[in-house]
Amino acid sequence: MVTRGDDVLLVRRRNPPDAGLWGYPGGHVEWGETVGQAACRELLEETGITATPAQVLTGLDAIGPDHHFHLVAVACRYLTGTPEGRDDVHEAAWVPAADIRAGRLPLSRDVDTVLDLAFR
Repeated sequence: MVTRGDDVLLVRRRNPPDAGLWGYPGGHVEWGETVGQAACRELLEETGITATPAQVLTGLDAIGPDHHFHLVAVACRYLTGTPEGRDDVHEAAWVPAADIRAGRLPLSRDVDTVLDLAFR
């Protein structure tokens, strides 16, 4: 996850299981990558944003009838770039944290939980 002031970078997913929902950029870890390196690579691939990894915030399980993902939330420091939807993302945008907390967007599970950890 990347923050810039009180804004948070979110993406609207193109593919199931979260198609149409807003959440954090992410994906899988490739062989030989650290979790932080994977987070920054996926961030760049999905949004065009460049960042450096800062710290792991938490790990969460997302289990559905046809999937089981273990999500590792990594706080990243924004460096440069303008958000744009790439890869499996429809849109990417800086969203005010207040809008996330108020539920103004259809969100993936635990977006608010990770947000609270990042802003502690």
